[in-house]
Amino acid sequence: MTISKFPKILGALLLGACSSVALQAAAQDSENTTLVDALKSGEVGLNLRYRVEIVDLEGYDQDGINGDATASTLRTRLNWRSGDYRGFSSFLEMDDVTAVGNDNYNSTVNGKTNYPKVVDPDGTEVNQAYIQYHADNSVITAGRQRINLDGQRFVGGVGWRQNEQTYDGVRYQYGNAESLQLDYSYVYNVNRIFGEDSPNAEFEGNIQLLHASYPVIENHKISGFVYNLDLENAVDFSSRTYGVDYKGKFGPVKANLSYALQTEIGDSTLDYSANYYLAELATDLGPVTAKVGYEVLGSDNGVGFKTPLATLHKYQGFTDQFLSTPGDGVEDMYIGGAMKIAGGKLNMSYHNFEASEGSMSYGHEWNLSYGRKITDDISALVKYASYQADEYQLDTDKFWLMVTANF
Repeated sequence: MTISKFPKILGALLLGACSSVALQAAAQDSENTTLVDALKSGEVGLNLRYRVEIVDLEGYDQDGINGDATASTLRTRLNWRSGDYRGFSSFLEMDDVTAVGNDNYNSTVNGKTNYPKVVDPDGTEVNQAYIQYHADNSVITAGRQRINLDGQRFVGGVGWRQNEQTYDGVRYQYGNAESLQLDYSYVYNVNRIFGEDSPNAEFEGNIQLLHASYPVIENHKISGFVYNLDLENAVDFSSRTYGVDYKGKFGPVKANLSYALQTEIGDSTLDYSANYYLAELATDLGPVTAKVGYEVLGSDNGVGFKTPLATLHKYQGFTDQFLSTPGDGVEDMYIGGAMKIAGGKLNMSYHNFEASEGSMSYGHEWNLSYGRKITDDISALVKYASYQADEYQLDTDKFWLMVTANF
């Protein structure tokens, strides 16, 4: 959705905020200078991210369908942030995604449906456009913006894909990491990763995101959240999720425990009440930071726990087999390690997937990645993932090479 298509409520918010600044500036000639200085002191940023993604689906070559895909894409991101004026500031960011060279992949809008999907469609969009107000411990942001809550397990920006997921609405944040933090957003439109030309470009509706956290004692924090998704154009994703999350440290051991309950709301045709569980421990074993975890997205009445706003690539393996939770749910038991080597960071993990209801074995997956800075402004990342199917999906190998430059 382009900025010219923003609903009237957003236009009113932006106009009201701008008018407030303009009226204050007009009160005194000296204020005009301050406002002009705020605009002149704005900063321009440029980010370039080039990536090659290769997909190999074993056993997929049949009836004219190719099991291999190669996507070579460049994302160019240009943004501008104004200076501060009486607590007000503004931000504008444009993204362009272009296929460079090999485009033998299904971006979901390029018509190449005979190749596996790599959801990085060509296009130029307004990625973010907002006005922000800071006052003491409060921040108000109105417009198109990035919203990442906790580890983005339920609400995030899907930043791994070239076209980021952003949110149109109003967000209020209060507090700081050393005390009570409150975070509330009203969102009426979600700009998804599929691009403006896709029928799946947006989630529209009444979305309310409430998150609160409090450090009960040093190194121990508890969070609670309620995510209300009443969607107009994807009614069976409409849900209400209540949850609690704990992060703590016991000597050298870090712990993360989480629980959530989800039910249908609004015009959903579904009838379910599904649970979510997470238990993860991490510690340093010499030069290696090791972790072990168990995550469950439950099921009820044949409906799996839904996470339509999550940054899913961070969870359940890099090959993205579970972008939609199966009807029998999914259990992910995983182990991983990370260490610094040759000036960069090496990560490895193993996942074993099973249904949370019944006895189906989905398969297992290995993930490997290595990233490092080349210069202060340029970094590189190499990733490989291999999913070995059992009773779900197909054997899948994926490889990525990515270079990012910031100016």
